[in-house]
Amino acid sequence: MTEQTSTWLTQEAFDRLQQEYDHLVNVGRVDIATEIDERRQEGDLKENGGYHAAREEQGKQEARIKQLRGILESAHVGEPSKDGTVQSGSVVEAKVAGREMRFLVGSREVAVGTDLDVFSAQSPLGEALIGKKVGDSVSYTAPNGNEIAVEIVKVEPFVP
Repeated sequence: MTEQTSTWLTQEAFDRLQQEYDHLVNVGRVDIATEIDERRQEGDLKENGGYHAAREEQGKQEARIKQLRGILESAHVGEPSKDGTVQSGSVVEAKVAGREMRFLVGSREVAVGTDLDVFSAQSPLGEALIGKKVGDSVSYTAPNGNEIAVEIVKVEPFVP
C-alpha cells in the first residue's frame, strides 16, 4: 500500500479499533435488532418515537462499522520512522503562514486522548509535507485557494 492509500496506526490504536469493530458487529447489531423488534411490538410505527430512535441508532452504528472496516482494511500498523522525514505517524512542528503549530500527520484514531491537531496524509497540508525534512520550506493551496507557506521546524515519531 502506498502512503496515499493506507492509514498508519500504532498497534494500540489498531487493537482498540479492532475491538470496537468486533463489539459492534457481534454484540451491537444483535442489541439494536432486539431493540428495534421490541419497539416494533409497541404498535403504530408512524407515531412510535422509540422505534424511530432505534432505527436512527442502527444507521449510526452501521456507518461506524463501515468506517472502522475501511480503516482496518487499509491499516499500516507499526512504528513511525525515526529518520526525520515527515510521513504518517510523524509529529511535526512547523511555521504555517508564520504561525507556530504542532500536529500529527496521520489518523485521528491514533491521536485519541492527546491534544494534538491531526492532518491526514491526504490533506493538502499532509500531501505537501510527506517526504520533507527539518528546514524544508513548502507551500500548499488551502481549500479557499490561498497559497500557504510552511517551514518545517521539527519532526519526531508519534509516541502514544
